[in-house]
Amino acid sequence: MKKKNKAVELLVKYRVFVIFLALFIIMAVSSDSFLTRSNILNMLRQLSINGIVAVGMTFVLITGGIDLSVGSVLTFSAMVGCSFIQEGSPYPVVMAVAISLAVGLGIGLLNGALVACGRVPAFIVTLGTQLAASGAALLFRNGSPIPGLKDSFNNIGAGSLFGIPMPIIIFFVIILVGGFILRKTSFGRHTYAVGGNALAARACGIKDKSVTVWVYVISGLCAAIAGIVLAARVRTATPLAGDGYELDAIAAAVLGGTSLTGGIGNMWGTLAGVLIIGLLNNGMDMLNIQSYIQDIVQGVIIVAAVLIDVNTNRESR
Repeated sequence: MKKKNKAVELLVKYRVFVIFLALFIIMAVSSDSFLTRSNILNMLRQLSINGIVAVGMTFVLITGGIDLSVGSVLTFSAMVGCSFIQEGSPYPVVMAVAISLAVGLGIGLLNGALVACGRVPAFIVTLGTQLAASGAALLFRNGSPIPGLKDSFNNIGAGSLFGIPMPIIIFFVIILVGGFILRKTSFGRHTYAVGGNALAARACGIKDKSVTVWVYVISGLCAAIAGIVLAARVRTATPLAGDGYELDAIAAAVLGGTSLTGGIGNMWGTLAGVLIIGLLNNGMDMLNIQSYIQDIVQGVIIVAAVLIDVNTNRESR
């Protein structure tokens, strides 16, 4: 009986990896072209944008917060930065990238300051900045996209290194850095402490407001990086490019075991969650499943992941 209970505990603990493996096998059996190198690279390239956003979202969720603005930040930061590097522009690509990152950092800083110092619920703050940034992206060029970007910028999204597309490399570098920060630095430990019990963390001398501000800054920066990579990949910055990415990022993190109540989560789980969502989208596209059915499947998965999360945390208490 003890061995059986231990096996069940292991399945629950590593459920996200079990789900990924099961889905991978199902997709491989269902489609002959699924395991081809071109399809695997294409799938990883597509999920890398969501993966970058999900890294920042994981930090926020671990503190018990939420960031609904990441999709709009992705769009607005890319629109502002890319406006400087259309063909014939005298400005260097580095400056455009720096401007995009600054926009993401600024909105993240605003979110964090309002949540930590203004004591406004994160849901309300980030919903407000989501609407504001979305409107600003449309207003910036009267709803028009920004095409004709410099080739040196497009290489960020369309180039490759040793045969591996750059978006995949950027994603894995960011998730490795995120994992290192969470597990190997005092800031990471403080992030878990604030999410677990902010009052206890404050009593231990942890500056909970500072931690809260920084996780939103990280989320804003990750969204801006994702915007740069996405614009470079499609060679155009569009005012609706980031629609829905906030939900995909939350879904990936929660599916990977990050708790919506805070204090629990890690980058490896988020990586698995991102891979599962990317695997589902890629597999259902290959099987010609309609997009609205894909939305239903993803919605069911999110609800199931939250249900498991709530019940697992209740049992642990």
